[in-house]
Amino acid sequence: MEEGGVAAGKRSAAAEGAWICFEDEAGQGLRPPRARTWGRRGHTPIVHVRGGGSGRVNIAALTCYKPGRRSRMIYRLHINRGRKGEKKAFSWMDYRDLLLTAHVQLGAPIVLIWDNLNVHLVPELKSFAAQHADWLTVVQLPAYAPDLNPTEGIWSLLKRGALANLAAADLHQLIRVIKRGLKKIQYRPHLVDGCLTATGLAITTGADTTN
Repeated sequence: MEEGGVAAGKRSAAAEGAWICFEDEAGQGLRPPRARTWGRRGHTPIVHVRGGGSGRVNIAALTCYKPGRRSRMIYRLHINRGRKGEKKAFSWMDYRDLLLTAHVQLGAPIVLIWDNLNVHLVPELKSFAAQHADWLTVVQLPAYAPDLNPTEGIWSLLKRGALANLAAADLHQLIRVIKRGLKKIQYRPHLVDGCLTATGLAITTGADTTN
């Protein structure tokens, strides 16, 4: 699908009063992401990190846009504690539940735009979309096009903000910090808007054109 396909989907959704929702995933373990900080000239700042410990927090999020409405960000966490036999990533049922939650919170039809991740393409999710075609339309992003997905910007905000140089003591602290960081973004819709602006895409209504 070409970029014009995304634009066409958005124009159709606007006419139907739907929310345009972009989905993406990210994860964070106990090793902190690197970020810029202050330090004495000639002395590289060092953040000490635990040598042991396991676990990972996976995040699936939707950035949601509708002309005339405050932009929204809705997310779901999957916690992997490193136990034997434990599910490591989101299942198709987790994505289903995220979409059901978004539909309830947004109170309107949804046009879902996401990439070609294997789990996004499983028959169960395709069947779910077909069963709920009255409120759910799915559009696949072009291959290798993260620059068209504003949810990528949420991960950048999180890793440059709440997670920057964080040396979490344990998985519980990491979960708390991630939830706090995501909540701050949720309460600042201008940040969610900025993620869309960074893609070069825009959502308009009526006879207006969509870039």
